[in-house]
Amino acid sequence: MAKLQRLPLARQAAEVILSRTTSGEWPPGHRLPGEAALAAELGVGRSTVREAIRELAGQGVLQTRQGAGVFVIAAEPVEDWETVLRRAEIVDILEGRIAVETESAHRAAERRTPHDLEAMRDVLARRAHAVSDAPDVDYVDIDLEFHRSVVAAAHNPVLAELFDSFRPRVRQAMIDMVGLAGPAARSRHDHDAHTDIVDAIRDRDPERAAAVSRAHLVGIHRRMSPGTPR
Repeated sequence: MAKLQRLPLARQAAEVILSRTTSGEWPPGHRLPGEAALAAELGVGRSTVREAIRELAGQGVLQTRQGAGVFVIAAEPVEDWETVLRRAEIVDILEGRIAVETESAHRAAERRTPHDLEAMRDVLARRAHAVSDAPDVDYVDIDLEFHRSVVAAAHNPVLAELFDSFRPRVRQAMIDMVGLAGPAARSRHDHDAHTDIVDAIRDRDPERAAAVSRAHLVGIHRRMSPGTPR
């Protein structure tokens, strides 16, 4: 059996400070006591206080403002994005994908270049062949490549980063769905929806591009939601 270890003083100090933010004693916007006063109150050295503050700043709880002091910016530590995605249900991730891709299609219709349009048409043509012939894994990868080309045409690095963060979870769920649904998951209607997205972006019609993209992704969301008829 592993032996229990005493927590370092800085960690203990961080936990005391955190208990005051989570209890509401020190709400967001509150300025912490000065370093010397806080060290005396906690019964530790100033270096320990500085380390505790750095730890809580790294967790998104505290923020040091030059010349102003240390302030509470969140009551509890902020989970990193990868942890949030791992814990999220696939339908929740799909709802995030709807938001990202709908906005991306809208922006792509405004900002796309001839090169962007060529890239979308190329992957759309490869997707058309994959509908009938490709293994499930290859079909899903080509489908996601198409959607990534639309996001790329929006020329927004934040939207691109969000899409890429969703992609691994969405990929496996889509592979499972296509495997269960069989040919029904690769209908001609489904491919026509992708063609409509490209046409709207080509025509520089942001509202239509967003509407078509949203309708297509909402359909996927319904098929993958628990209790929804396939």
